[in-house]
Amino acid sequence: MQSLAKFFIVVGLIFILFGILFLIFPRISIFKLPGDILIKKDSFTFYFPVATSIIISLFLTLLLNLLLRR
Repeated sequence: MQSLAKFFIVVGLIFILFGILFLIFPRISIFKLPGDILIKKDSFTFYFPVATSIIISLFLTLLLNLLLRR
């Protein structure tokens, strides 16, 4: 149970760091990449973040592999 608690603490700290970065640099947008799909019609907007999802998935995979190997 202690390893799970440490894991949640690390993940929480990462979220806090990202929150601070988004507050300091509000113009940095990782959620509007060229591979994302955006369809706008009259009263309808569809946004599917393909490239953003891939990048977040790769980042989390690397992070979890580094944390779980210890």
